[in-house]
Amino acid sequence: MKAPVSWIREFVDLPDGVSVEELAAALTALGLKLEAIEKPGDDITGPLVVGRVLSCVDEPQKNGKTIRWCQVDVGSANGTGEPQGIVCGAHNFAEGDLVVVILPGGVLPGDFEISARKTYGHVSAGMICSARELGLGDDHDGIIVLPADAGEPGDDAFGVLPLRDEVIEFEINPDRAYALSLRGVAREAALHYGTTFRDPALRQTPAANDDGYPIAIDDLEGCRVFVARTVSGLDPTAPTPDWMARRIQLAGMRPISLAVDVTNYVMLEMGHPIHGYDLDKLSGTVRVRRATEGEHLTTLDGVDRVLTAEDLVVTDDSGPIGLGGVMGGETTEMGPGTTRVLVEVASWDPVSMFRTGRRHKITSEAGKRNERGVDPTIPEAAADRVVELLTTYGGGSADPGVTVVGTPPEPEPITISYDLPARVTGMQIDAATVVTNLEAVGCHVHRSDVTLTATPPPWRPDLTDPFDLVEEVARIVGYVNVPSVLPPAPAGRGLTRGQRLRRRIGRALAGAGYVEVISFPFIGTSQLDALGLDAADERRQTLRLANPMSSEEPSMTTTLLPGLLTTAARNAGRGNVDVALFETATVTLPHDGPGAPILPVDRRPTDGEWDDLNKALPDQPLHLGLLIAGSRESSGWWGEGRAASWADAVAGVREVARAVGVEIEVRSAVRAPWHPGRCAEILAAGVVLGHAGELHPKVCQAYGVPARTAVAEIDLDRLLEQAVDVVPGPEFSTYPVAKEDVALVVDVAVPAAAVEAALREGAGELLETVRLFDVYTGAQVGEGKKSLAFALRFRAPDRTLTEAETSAARDAAVARAAELTGAVQR
Repeated sequence: MKAPVSWIREFVDLPDGVSVEELAAALTALGLKLEAIEKPGDDITGPLVVGRVLSCVDEPQKNGKTIRWCQVDVGSANGTGEPQGIVCGAHNFAEGDLVVVILPGGVLPGDFEISARKTYGHVSAGMICSARELGLGDDHDGIIVLPADAGEPGDDAFGVLPLRDEVIEFEINPDRAYALSLRGVAREAALHYGTTFRDPALRQTPAANDDGYPIAIDDLEGCRVFVARTVSGLDPTAPTPDWMARRIQLAGMRPISLAVDVTNYVMLEMGHPIHGYDLDKLSGTVRVRRATEGEHLTTLDGVDRVLTAEDLVVTDDSGPIGLGGVMGGETTEMGPGTTRVLVEVASWDPVSMFRTGRRHKITSEAGKRNERGVDPTIPEAAADRVVELLTTYGGGSADPGVTVVGTPPEPEPITISYDLPARVTGMQIDAATVVTNLEAVGCHVHRSDVTLTATPPPWRPDLTDPFDLVEEVARIVGYVNVPSVLPPAPAGRGLTRGQRLRRRIGRALAGAGYVEVISFPFIGTSQLDALGLDAADERRQTLRLANPMSSEEPSMTTTLLPGLLTTAARNAGRGNVDVALFETATVTLPHDGPGAPILPVDRRPTDGEWDDLNKALPDQPLHLGLLIAGSRESSGWWGEGRAASWADAVAGVREVARAVGVEIEVRSAVRAPWHPGRCAEILAAGVVLGHAGELHPKVCQAYGVPARTAVAEIDLDRLLEQAVDVVPGPEFSTYPVAKEDVALVVDVAVPAAAVEAALREGAGELLETVRLFDVYTGAQVGEGKKSLAFALRFRAPDRTLTEAETSAARDAAVARAAELTGAVQR
């Protein structure tokens, strides 16, 4: 909302010397958020004066353009008193007219410096200005011609033009619709400074009678009040007064014609939208009703709209002529030939018209006000103000008929205790202050011994419960007076077990070279398609948001991989292809349980209702995602580097499991988006935690990440269920290690992890480590077979092992592997 200060002063007497910055600060303290302060003309310097055109000679040019060589009297402003020679390209003035002249040395908006220069064969010493050149509007078709009584040549033009009309722009919260008007902003200024407020809506209006245009309302819930007035004999060529057009421009709107500008001006002034119809285009009774499914209406923006039964429309005998409170129709639009106007000022149901606006994707200044709720008691005053301005400046006459249909709703009283504002805010607010402040915002207050009952004013539909009244009292007392009190810090209990474990995991991954990232938890179908998930994949069952931030990502994510892949692609696009990333975050897994019940807000939910709410929540397990791409080890003088592979993703999961003291099992699996044959399933105590491995090449291409990028994703909640609070440190023995290597031949389908587990079980407590260091397939081991070479390391804590003990432990390990996996020693 843009509020010119001069317009505010029409309704409230501001203290002398109050600057625009001080006024803006005062209104901000009351809750009107300052967006900007505009000072038109503030960037104009130098001599800007009134000039009288003494002569103007048209001179055609070779380029087809005709310029005017003018002699302009600027008085003594040029230091000589002689006429000023100026070249001008406009032709909308004549000899004897008063114009605005900026002399050499002046600077116009945009840091455009004026100097005497030779052009079109003349030395032009200055410029005759248009509205756009002065920053007063977009009109550049002609220069500004001043009224004959605007002043004498040489007078300062700043005093003639609205170049010192400062404007304050506010960002108005949805609950403060009253501030979308000069009436509302001025009321707030009067409230702060304690001065008298002159309400423009307080005016004598003619009573309703039977001579007005016929109006009928079929849906009184959708339209509570409808006021209609008519003006006849309007001069369609009558221009909008300059002062009105200027104010409309300062408020951020564009002047169009007198009839349209008057409706916009009164809307800005009083805050109530107004619509005008060309009366000669209407036929029969104007009726408000719900649309019939499939009806059509061409709105003022030229769009043919298909209506639904939920749309509230204004009709006449020809059918729909407007969307109630949203936008008028093209068939009854006021145009250049309009001489008879039907003025409509109606109070619409905010919810109904808001839904209509959203459904048809229509945004307008009138819609912004109607959907927030306007004062339903001022339609008669607003209509009367429109009629006054049309008849004053358009030469028309007001018809005697006045139509008023419907009655405004009565505000609901609110009862609060006197001490509620003090208890909520912590400020010392006595009962008298509470009553005074509520009356200051327009409430009618009835007092009793311990409580008061306040009836909100009709322009404040946002005041509906006791805490709304507390806010009104607090903002007038001043938010700056709210005491800053630190609550006493309770004795600390330290981090929870889950927090300690998650931090341990983060430190382990950071130590392994991974960088933590945070991604948006939203996903779209295109990202799931890029992962190569088939239609039956459970990760496609997403929870769709009712109001998503982006239509391309309307659902909560079921996997962390898209966020990690998008981050890696962004890094790759900036030349950083060697990355190791991790993320811990929840995913959302919807289920087919009952929907969430809609509960009242005036009480605490019962235990049963609380259980029902929790049952409606989707599952949100904590996941861990890893991504590694490019080089895992860089090349250098020390030797060749190494590219990241599927094994690094598995190693990352092992590092996490080791940090929380959990033994994991790794076995081959097939699952999108991993490459078949390079995907591992991660288990702990028989429970599947997730998967790790190399991405499918098509997925790498779809996301734009380096080829052979490896990723892992596990259910961290399941892993932490098996975690130990304290991971024991390694035990060291000072006795020498005994080394034994064995090569075992097994079927290709036998997992190496199963063979390793069998070796551990058979070797017994003397086995310190077992490591797979070679896998061989070929003719020497036979078709369908593979050879797994393991390095076994034995050590005793209290003695040096003998060769017999080492051999016995090795043989026991091999025997157990043969028993469980069919392994044969080579």
